[in-house]
Amino acid sequence: MHQQLSKDTGLSPKPLLQDKLKIFQGVISIFYLVGLVGMSLPMFRDYFQILTPMHLLLNFGILLYFHRGWNIQFLLFLVIGFLLGYGSEVLGVHTGFPFGDYWYGPVLGWQLFEVPLMIGINWLILVYCTGNLLAVKIENDWLAAILGAFMMMLIDVIIEPVAVALDFWQWESDIIPISNFIGWIAVAFIIQLFYRKLKFHKENAISWYLLFNLITFFAVLNFIL
Repeated sequence: MHQQLSKDTGLSPKPLLQDKLKIFQGVISIFYLVGLVGMSLPMFRDYFQILTPMHLLLNFGILLYFHRGWNIQFLLFLVIGFLLGYGSEVLGVHTGFPFGDYWYGPVLGWQLFEVPLMIGINWLILVYCTGNLLAVKIENDWLAAILGAFMMMLIDVIIEPVAVALDFWQWESDIIPISNFIGWIAVAFIIQLFYRKLKFHKENAISWYLLFNLITFFAVLNFIL
């Protein structure tokens, strides 16, 4: 198919991939910039909060579009990552373990067991993107999983104040407990280890760019909200 494409258009697959990459990078930047403006302005904030689940799905869809080498083990990672991330949140909401006492607002969309399904997608996005950054740099799976978990915890430090301000979730007594960050490291480490141990292609051309925009989005909102 690639050879036929080259003959018919005179273009090789690699430049075509680069063109797609630039287009989707532009889409990501536009969506995050528009979202930043919308969330910053009280008059528009309610409308943009409603769009949050769709924005998460867009991020996830773009990551999957640029993923290469689909196989059974990659699908297994998606299932395990979702179930572990989502399951830990269900456990947390109903027992306080491992994160602390909190509950979800309506912003993140449809809920099952009082936890939005998008939270499972959010865990997958963060594990996949941080895991990708370390995949080609660190050979040791355990070290990569530990570093990936700490990276995710630091990202959560940036996300938490914004998420509370936008009613993604709320904490008991309005205090974010230390147990939340310890719990994040523990759950993230387990999922990161599955990410490393399962055999599938671990390079994604756009994951770092999406992660950069996500972190920038929440970092800027910390100064605005």
